[in-house]
Amino acid sequence: MLLQVTHSTQGMETLRHFLLDVCGVTADWKMQDVLEEEIKVIKGMVGPDEHVICALSGGVDSTVAATLVHRAIGDRLHCVFVDNGLLRFKERERVMATFESDLHLPITCVDASERFLSKLKGVKDPETKRKIIGKEFIYIFDDFALELEKKIGKRPTFLVQGTLYPDVIESCPPPGSGRSHSHTIKSHHNVGGLPKDMKLKLIEPLKLLFKDEVRKLGSILNVPEAFLKRHPFPGPGLAVRVLGDVTEGNALDILRQVDEIFVQSIKDAGLYDKIWQAFAVFLPVQSVGVQGDRRTHSHVVVLRAITSEDGMTADWYYFDHKFLVDVVGKICNNVRGVNRVCQDITSKPPATVEWE
Repeated sequence: MLLQVTHSTQGMETLRHFLLDVCGVTADWKMQDVLEEEIKVIKGMVGPDEHVICALSGGVDSTVAATLVHRAIGDRLHCVFVDNGLLRFKERERVMATFESDLHLPITCVDASERFLSKLKGVKDPETKRKIIGKEFIYIFDDFALELEKKIGKRPTFLVQGTLYPDVIESCPPPGSGRSHSHTIKSHHNVGGLPKDMKLKLIEPLKLLFKDEVRKLGSILNVPEAFLKRHPFPGPGLAVRVLGDVTEGNALDILRQVDEIFVQSIKDAGLYDKIWQAFAVFLPVQSVGVQGDRRTHSHVVVLRAITSEDGMTADWYYFDHKFLVDVVGKICNNVRGVNRVCQDITSKPPATVEWE
């Protein structure tokens, strides 16, 4: 049984009473202790001459993980940012510029967009998409390790990932599989999507933490606040926000434009820090509309914004009517091929945050 603390009546008080009063647990857990313990674990795992690759996405999780490992082993960490063709509007340029100006971590950008999109062509099943993406990431990291070996004379043996506890929970196998974990909700690309024959050993310093805890850890590590406040972005990228085949038509381009307008409008309205996550979804349907006094048969998109504490449960964010009117107008007037905009007002549960 999972106690949904945040959205239960007196949930935190109930949990605190159970742990402190009934079980007699001492509340002496500190994030500084987690930092020191993880650095100790990483130093014990990685030999003094071994090198490590870090999958850096530009999000909170991978950034904090990279900073943590860099503190433990220094310049033996080699970060790689992969453009998988599933990024948001100008994501690659923005992420690389921010890393260079704010974090000063050694990072290499790999353009693998054609490689990913060719593997995803014709694939509609969400689980299949996630697993294809997870495997392809690992194969790219293996290739990157070979290239590094040529440069430094030693092949990296470890891969750092910003896996969080919710990723592990949602990716666990169903009952009857011989393991006593929760039912598989979706295979996160960095957990259930990993190939069995991967050559690199995993370092996952955040895998027992929730998002709010990762942000606290990042603050201790002096990660810039701009990184820590970024909304989560899924590892599979826009592949889980374009329902069905991501390569069909110009779905990705339309979604990028819609998402950029929506998120920028949220920032302009001063709402970004009040929302846990906001994004657009492209639906594989078309609807009849009228634009410029002419009949159109165009695409439908959905806007989703949520509030949450840890990502395990979430409520939909209530926008003012005027804000929604303005955003819908901007989208329909500026994004060619869209004539209908919907809003997702479903909480988690019953829905998940992402649509796939």
